[in-house]
Amino acid sequence: MKAIELRGIIPPILTPMHEDESINVPELRRQVDRMIENGVHALFPFGTNGEGYILTAGEKQLVLETVIEQCNGRVPVYAGTGCISTKETIAQSKMARDAGADVLSIITPSFAAASQDELYEHYKAVAAAVDMPIVLYNIPARTGNALAPATVARLAQMENIVGAKDSSGNFTNILGYIDAGKQKENGTFYTLSGNDQLIIWTLLAGGTGGIAGCANVYPHTMASIYNLFMEGKIKEAKEANESIQSFRACFKYGNPNTIVKTAARLLGYNVGPCRAPFNQVPEEGIKALKKVLAENEAKGMH
Repeated sequence: MKAIELRGIIPPILTPMHEDESINVPELRRQVDRMIENGVHALFPFGTNGEGYILTAGEKQLVLETVIEQCNGRVPVYAGTGCISTKETIAQSKMARDAGADVLSIITPSFAAASQDELYEHYKAVAAAVDMPIVLYNIPARTGNALAPATVARLAQMENIVGAKDSSGNFTNILGYIDAGKQKENGTFYTLSGNDQLIIWTLLAGGTGGIAGCANVYPHTMASIYNLFMEGKIKEAKEANESIQSFRACFKYGNPNTIVKTAARLLGYNVGPCRAPFNQVPEEGIKALKKVLAENEAKGMH
């Protein structure tokens, strides 16, 4: 298994689409370059912000292969391969392995309620089937299934389960994952924040970065949080993290990843709309976004 450090700011890169909702491959390549040129530390295709929940298996393969090819080894590539069934998750994980992904990000199964033992067996089966670094992905508000820190501690004992991303917004849960990771006996366990506002606090607590949707709008600003932290400039890192609050306040106008993609469009990038039905932002939301984007541009955020 390839040894890789899970560190820094990792954008769940947008999946650009044409107006007919087909994948806009040339624009995806441009977004890969834009992210890397602004200093991000890895890329994560078809996460929540990449609309992985609504892409077909064939589209996921197209997106992943495009991102890997365009990255050309400049940064690691994470692939979101979690599905509802264990069988399909294994199939998607093998696809990502064969495409050349560096890391698998595997969201908990969704819709049907799962016990902690069922979640454990799910991840155990995938880890046994695919010899690649795996990041557990907890986002209970979307999936309905929360991955308990105690379960993370059990899963961390598997050699290729190397980290967890927490998007619960509950900092206590992140701390629980960090503590669970300390119990890993074979190798290092990395904890990543999935909540953009908690990145600096996660780093200060012993985590190693964040999978940050806002990096699709402000890649340089978001990457600077980690870079400043590593330079020991904690005050400046906190300020960089706090600078996205006005943008995140716009999330009240719609689905957060719809807001992020709309913001990228308003900045002039041809990423298209989110796939229906998750594609609407009211006029007051557009007005608020334009105001915030202009204010942040004046501050030098990009």
